Amino acid sequence: MTIEGIWAYPAEAGRTGGTDLTGFTVVAADGTVGHVDREAEHFGMRHLVVDTGVWVFGRSALVPAGVVSRVDPAGRRVEVACSRAEIKDAPRFRTDSETLDRDYLTRVGEYYHGLPPREPDPA
Repeated sequence: MTIEGIWAYPAEAGRTGGTDLTGFTVVAADGTVGHVDREAEHFGMRHLVVDTGVWVFGRSALVPAGVVSRVDPAGRRVEVACSRAEIKDAPRFRTDSETLDRDYLTRVGEYYHGLPPREPDPA
């Protein structure tokens, strides 16, 4: 995947344009991350702001759309191709204004782009 690809939903993820992901549960390879607080796209960088709840001391995380591996509208689930620890170790999301900060978004994209690829789970 190119660095630009980290900001677009993969075709195989099953993301349809009309589905609002707000409130969907976000699940990593090793467990639940939280829920989608909102989707945003600035500078062509589409991403999810995820409320992580108490496991990361009540903070939110920014997850690029390219990390989404599957969207399940019926189950209201978004699966991501990384671990909870990898999300926790990403550049910290502090304020909503960071979704408008091109430098911050670039750092986030570079971080996720640099993660090792994950093998798909056997069906």
